[in-house]
Amino acid sequence: MHQQQGINSQRPSIIYSDRYSDDDYEYRHVILPVDLAKIIPKAHLLTETEWRNLGIQQSPGWIHYMYHQPEPHILLFKRAKNHPVPSDFGRHPHNDPNYQDQEMIEN
Repeated sequence: MHQQQGINSQRPSIIYSDRYSDDDYEYRHVILPVDLAKIIPKAHLLTETEWRNLGIQQSPGWIHYMYHQPEPHILLFKRAKNHPVPSDFGRHPHNDPNYQDQEMIEN
């Protein structure tokens, strides 16, 4: 396994739970390293852009719906069971490093 050099080389990894579900939603929790959790805003739930910027990687449709209060470094996510996965999901920039935006190709 390759470790990044510098400040992030000692940072523990983000941990993802297995998915679990009820009749309407599938759920998962994400455990952040405690040092990373200290910098996230607690006044609101994270938008997809915010949690992706923290380094959380999940397929589209996941919604941050709760902080686990006893352990605020654990974020709870849910997604509707009938959530469609976009047909170009594998080609999206955050999922495919070889993806090139059509606008960039045309210019």
